[in-house]
Amino acid sequence: MASAATVAGLAACSNGSGSKAASDGARKGKVYWLNFKPELDTTAQSLAKKYMEKYPDVKVKVVTAASGTYEQTLTSEMDKDDAPTLFVIGNRAALKEWGSYAMDLKDTELVKAQNTDEYNLKDGNKVVAAGYCYECYGICVNDELLEKAGHSKDDIKDFASLKKVVEDIHSRASELGFDAFAATDLDGASAWRVTGHLANLEYFYEEKKAGSTWTECPKTITGEYLPNYKNLFDLAINNSTVAPETLATGGHDPETEFAQGKAAFIFSGSFGYADIKDTVKKTSCIPYYCGVQGEEKAGLNCGTENCWAVNDNASEEDKKATLDFALWLVTDGEAAKDMVDALGVLPFTGAPEGTNPYLNNAADLASKGNYTMDWATNFQPNVDTYRAALVSALNSYTGDQSEANWGAFKTAFVDGWANNYGKTSA
Repeated sequence: MASAATVAGLAACSNGSGSKAASDGARKGKVYWLNFKPELDTTAQSLAKKYMEKYPDVKVKVVTAASGTYEQTLTSEMDKDDAPTLFVIGNRAALKEWGSYAMDLKDTELVKAQNTDEYNLKDGNKVVAAGYCYECYGICVNDELLEKAGHSKDDIKDFASLKKVVEDIHSRASELGFDAFAATDLDGASAWRVTGHLANLEYFYEEKKAGSTWTECPKTITGEYLPNYKNLFDLAINNSTVAPETLATGGHDPETEFAQGKAAFIFSGSFGYADIKDTVKKTSCIPYYCGVQGEEKAGLNCGTENCWAVNDNASEEDKKATLDFALWLVTDGEAAKDMVDALGVLPFTGAPEGTNPYLNNAADLASKGNYTMDWATNFQPNVDTYRAALVSALNSYTGDQSEANWGAFKTAFVDGWANNYGKTSA
């Protein structure tokens, strides 16, 4: 545990579900927030103190687990009489472990205040945990370079329009002084961009066609959307700052290429913004346009392991207090601003915009009814071994873009999934 603080403040809701936050100052009860994100600790402690001052009859304790220790900290704390009332369930594995401890948040004001339920963890109709922040990724764009080349982000609506812009920039790279895509390196520092993130488009569209998101790792995948993966991968490696056959060895530092204005596009996301914000002043993130029908309504790849659960074993008074406190964090103007400053974005109606443009792009696309691409890639079986085989096959393909080499990649992608699922199950 990194730190702990005790504060007070918070009134009970008008009913046991926490569906209506008390507003008359008559709040009472105890809140124990076991915080998952170390980078939120300072803000969380400060907000708890402010809440105490506002509602002196509620006691709020914030404990932040040290990075990488959340599960063991939660296990230890849940065994105590004074167990956390607000804690994080971040994925399906944690849902199996802790779902029975969590109250159903479905009819609470906290969930009703969300502008999307994409990040909630559910067990059937039960909302076990409510997503309170998320990350996103896609194709990041240097908007100023795009404009210098005579294009606009608004011109790009699908794969055909993306291809037109990318190929035009690449054909005029010498004249413009920059190229289309940064290097799509396949070394250990960058291969995740395509073996993890870009692969998500194939998995997601398999989910979408089936009509439901994965809740467990499927035994097999079809690879039906690998041609779409190939569309975007080929576009990136063949219209780049470096030759495709040099990608296997890597070392080109694509993020630096993008930061220094050597390329207009890169596969990246909200997590990479801090490293380029001082040099790339006007930037945005667009979806993985890859030639799928209806992709003009695509959004970004968004996901999270930051989902709040409320301890169902707490007293009714403390559950009410906890729900009121959580709702205040994301709907009170000043509190929500502090939360956004620390986390980047809140998926709640009326939450202020943050300074990370990629997260704002994700929220804007979602608000316009575009579908969000969930993180299906998180289900990759025996992930390190699976991705290593993908890298090996892509190395052969980028060295010689033959049908045979692409076939070998498809085998690694599809058959490799089934084989590694079998190993994991065993």
